[in-house]
Amino acid sequence: MSLSNSTRLHPSTFLLLGIPGMEAIHIWLSIPFCLVYLGALLGNVSILSIIRMDSSLHEPMYFFLCMLSVADLIISTTAMPKILSIFWFHDKKINFEACLLQVFLIHSLCSMASGFILAMAFDRYVAICNPLRHSTILTHRVVRNLGLTIVFRGIVLFSPQPFMLRWLPYCRTNIIPHTYCEFMALIKLACAETRIWRIYSLTAAFLTGGLDFLLIIYSYVVILYTVFRLPSKAARLKTLGTCGSHVCVILVAYTPAFFSFLTHRFGRNVAPHLHIFVANIYLLVPPMVNPMIYGIRTKRIRERFLQVFMSPKL
Repeated sequence: MSLSNSTRLHPSTFLLLGIPGMEAIHIWLSIPFCLVYLGALLGNVSILSIIRMDSSLHEPMYFFLCMLSVADLIISTTAMPKILSIFWFHDKKINFEACLLQVFLIHSLCSMASGFILAMAFDRYVAICNPLRHSTILTHRVVRNLGLTIVFRGIVLFSPQPFMLRWLPYCRTNIIPHTYCEFMALIKLACAETRIWRIYSLTAAFLTGGLDFLLIIYSYVVILYTVFRLPSKAARLKTLGTCGSHVCVILVAYTPAFFSFLTHRFGRNVAPHLHIFVANIYLLVPPMVNPMIYGIRTKRIRERFLQVFMSPKL
């Protein structure tokens, strides 16, 4: 289904193809996708419930974890219902306005999730490198303001996207070879000069994920330097174990994100189905894996989970 080259500035609907080249197994792909979504819902709701119920977990790290869980829940719910409707019912149509909203929510919330991971790294940095001042530096007010700043950054940097995409003329096709609406996927459909839009996309990506990742790396270099100066081997191992869950989350979040970002802009030789598949991993797997990592590796959350959900009901 194509659009004429001159009759309309933009289509009323787009068609999402799913994963190009893998249409024959969409129904089979829907099974792990659905399980991942259910796992993300269950895991993040459990994290939020446990931290809310247990006042001993009302600390900066767990507040940031709650913020990350909320962002992950919205990211998953923004994309997954439409993906499953494509796989199950071949419902490929998405309204132009809904597509623009999906672009904004996905990109802004992913930047917020990245910011919350950075905030958690900052919490670990203060707790390990300046433990005596942790409670005075990361007060409830500071935690709240950090969270609001991260949300504000995501909204400000990515709110121009829907307006920029609305102004573009789409006279090539209304078919998007993807499972969800993405800024660069729509840019590639435009029949106008999009150099400024691409520069904006690179700048926004650097000011969120790129800058966050550099600051996280710096914080953990300082943390490791501090840890290996501890006199006790047991203290070093305990501190490294505390940071282990954060490192796992960072790897899960940023590895597919950077692969998707780079292949969208520079990976002309990467197979489309591979790129789209990794883009889905980047969007859907971290929301499922994050609560699992923290639930397994964080002793206080693990104990509270077992106490709440595994204790016999009287």
